[in-house]
Amino acid sequence: MFIDSHSHIYSEEFSSDREEVIQRAIHSGIHKIILPNIDSSTIKPMMDLADSNPNLFIPLIGLHPTSVKDDFNKELEIMEYWLNKRKFLGIGEIGIDLYWDKTLLKEQTEAFRIQIGWAKKAKIPIVIHVRDSFAEVFEVIEQEKDDSLFGVFHSFTGTAEQASQVIELGFKIGVGGIVTFKNSGLDAVIQQVALEHILIETDSPWLAPVPHRGKRNESAYLTAIATKIATLHNITIEEVGATTTQNTKQLFGF
Repeated sequence: MFIDSHSHIYSEEFSSDREEVIQRAIHSGIHKIILPNIDSSTIKPMMDLADSNPNLFIPLIGLHPTSVKDDFNKELEIMEYWLNKRKFLGIGEIGIDLYWDKTLLKEQTEAFRIQIGWAKKAKIPIVIHVRDSFAEVFEVIEQEKDDSLFGVFHSFTGTAEQASQVIELGFKIGVGGIVTFKNSGLDAVIQQVALEHILIETDSPWLAPVPHRGKRNESAYLTAIATKIATLHNITIEEVGATTTQNTKQLFGF
C-alpha cells in the first residue's frame, strides 16, 4: 500500500481519462492521493475531485510560487477564504521558484511567509516547492522556524548537504521520478537519506519516472519510484510502502 503524497490529478491533462487513471492507481496499491493546489483557477476542479472520493483524495490549499504575480494578494485572499471555509490538512504547494522568473522574488517570498503563517496558526504542515531557490527557501524557513512549523520539501533535487539541512530543520524529503533518471545524481543522495525522512510522490502529470519518462505521469507510476528507493536502500518495496505511508500519515495527521 502506498500514498502518492503529491499529485495534480485534477488538472486538465487528465480530463479525457481521469477515472481510468484513478482505477490504475488503486490497482497499483495507491490508497491515498494528496492534492496540492496551484492557484484560484484550480480550487474548483481540485475540490470537486476530492469531494467525489474523500476516502482517496486529500486536498491542500495554497498559492504556487509560479502563480505569484503583482496581484498575488488577491489570490491569497481567495486561498484564505477557503482555508477558513473548510478543513485542510496542509498548506501547499508554496515556496520560491527562480527557474522561470527571478523578477518576482520579493513577491514570492512575501507570499511564502504569509502562507507559512497560516500553517503555523493552524498547526498543519507546508508543502514546499523549491526550484533554483534552496538558499532563499532555507533563509525563510530558518527565520520562521519554531515548533509549529513543519512539512515537506516536495520533489527534492538537492545535494546530500541540502538534504541534511532539510532534516535538521525537521522537514521531510519528497522523492519523485527524478530519482530514477540516469544522470540526475539524486539516487546517490537519497541512498544516504534514512527512509524515516522520506515521502514518495509523483507530481503527476509531470516528471514521470523511468521507464515512463517523457510520458504523462500518473499515480500508478509511484511503484517505479518505490522500487528505485527499495533498490537504493537494499530493502523490499513493501518496506518502502509501509514506512513512507506511516511518514505521510504522521506528517499530515490522518
